[in-house]
Amino acid sequence: MLLERTSAGVLSRGVSEEVSALTKIPVRTLVNWWTKCKTLGLEGLESKRGNSGRQRLPFDAEAIKRVDLSKRTTLRDLAIELNMSKTTLWRRLNEGLFRRHTNAIKSTLTDDNKVARVRFCLSMFEHIIDFEDSNFKQMYNVIHIDEKWFYRTRGSQNYYLALGEEDPYRSTQSKNFIEKVMFLAAVARPRFDANGNVIFDGKLGIWPFTYQEAAKRNSKNREAGTMVTKVLPAVTQSVSRDYMINFLLPAIKQRWPASERGTTIWIQQDNAKTHIPVDDPEFVAAAQADGWDIRLTCQPPNSPDLNILDLGFFAALQSIFHKLSPGSIEDIVNKVQQAFEEYPAERSNRIFLTLQACMREVLIQLGGNRYKVPHMRKEVLQRLGTLPVTLQCTANFVKWAIDSLPDA
Repeated sequence: MLLERTSAGVLSRGVSEEVSALTKIPVRTLVNWWTKCKTLGLEGLESKRGNSGRQRLPFDAEAIKRVDLSKRTTLRDLAIELNMSKTTLWRRLNEGLFRRHTNAIKSTLTDDNKVARVRFCLSMFEHIIDFEDSNFKQMYNVIHIDEKWFYRTRGSQNYYLALGEEDPYRSTQSKNFIEKVMFLAAVARPRFDANGNVIFDGKLGIWPFTYQEAAKRNSKNREAGTMVTKVLPAVTQSVSRDYMINFLLPAIKQRWPASERGTTIWIQQDNAKTHIPVDDPEFVAAAQADGWDIRLTCQPPNSPDLNILDLGFFAALQSIFHKLSPGSIEDIVNKVQQAFEEYPAERSNRIFLTLQACMREVLIQLGGNRYKVPHMRKEVLQRLGTLPVTLQCTANFVKWAIDSLPDA
């Protein structure tokens, strides 16, 4: 700024004061810099950058590995173990010399569980041919179902506030018993036409485990006799059967694409004790009625990573739901259903590809679950129009997984 306002290397009158007013730098400091530039030249001044100031403290990133995991859950604990300042450690973190990791707990798997996971993933291939890579099925005839609790609010919530803005006030009668409702959700893979338009969003429905009851006495919120929504005290096997027969099956028969109604439709559930067996007589009779071929199957035990709802759908749905700021039980029900309707089909379709990527990792680990959920930049591929319908698995990994089975 000084050079821009000066000609022939001479500092004009009033320039120092003008630049000082614009930059809030003292006039004396500006004059000193001008003198140094004239003495050393601009090149000599630039060469001193990075060599001035206090010497940097040495940092040994390998020393972190020698600290017990239980003693490095916070920066303060790690700084104490490394005998250094927490601020210095925080700077090294921002420089990328070590990383922060959020560790998610995994399901404990037995040997039988791993075998079941391998068999399940192998059953999801179109064809398995020796010495050739195998494609996963398109999974258009599979419906994933599961239950989830939705709480009225989180126990702790982050907000970004302006300076001086009053802190938000949230309250509940008990922080240990926040109002919640359990829902049954059913999602299939969406369908798109040649132009990428949604012709079937795959969202068959989400149903709350609630019931209506008349209020027995007057209160400040309602009069006696007003119908109020209450949560079912328990979700038993009979309740699950009732919801699947009276809610899920009618939704399938009403919303399923007409061109695919002659195919077999699989409903995939987990192994919870409250779920009905796959050969439940009442369900089978209702599922096979009117010429439909709807069958029930179970995913491998301890395998939430093989269900799209647990893999990502519920987490995204909950994020949308909490942005709607629900209040009462009725409000929870309405806003969960609103969030379900707002969830984009394109994201649901991408979760099915993530599921296939996870199944590929399961085969590589011979049924294990010690892997990171793979990322393949699906959103970018979708924008470019190159998002695949199915993923491939290398023939070597498929053969390795088959050979690991007890009866291979």
